[in-house]
Amino acid sequence: MADEYSKPPHNRKLPIPKEYNWESLTTKKGAELELHYATLLRELSTAKGILGQIFTKSQNKIQDPAMLAKIIDMIDSEQWLVMGADVKGDIYEKLLEQNAQDVKSGAGQYFTPRALIRAMVECVQPEPMKTIADPACGTGGFFLAAYDFIAKQKLDKTQKHFLKHETFFGNEIVPNTRRMCLMNLFLHNIGDFESENFISPADALISTVLLQL
Repeated sequence: MADEYSKPPHNRKLPIPKEYNWESLTTKKGAELELHYATLLRELSTAKGILGQIFTKSQNKIQDPAMLAKIIDMIDSEQWLVMGADVKGDIYEKLLEQNAQDVKSGAGQYFTPRALIRAMVECVQPEPMKTIADPACGTGGFFLAAYDFIAKQKLDKTQKHFLKHETFFGNEIVPNTRRMCLMNLFLHNIGDFESENFISPADALISTVLLQL
């Protein structure tokens, strides 16, 4: 997606060094690809904004270089920006749900059933231009339901910008779950590549951020 944003008609300048962009992955195979991918993950973890946070402490779990190359080719064949945020988000949510079913032991720590979350949001009835905090946000299910609830209302330009960039704040101390949350929110059109981090890795019980909110 970052690669597509960097090309016409968007032509955005993103904090990704050329040697570690998407195209650098598509030109390598075998052991060279495996080594480059590991280096790329490490380098992108230092990028600014949500992009860097998504790659924080990420690791290559695909030990077969041929399989890694096949996955890259499959991803490269799609046009991700043409695909709507609701479609990308739904795909990711289904993957999270499937993963929760596959690892039922402890899965509740990051994946609360979405029907339950929607019921909670309908009780709370979040409003535009109000911040929403979740001190144990998991993969961001409550944020997404709240976003959908507010987005269905008639919003002006200022309210839409606030909803996308300034509404949500949370804590998630498990690195992998926090990364899944940031990616989940981004795919649902919350935040941007260069947005400031709004999901803290700090323990909510000792963090001063939520207390200030």
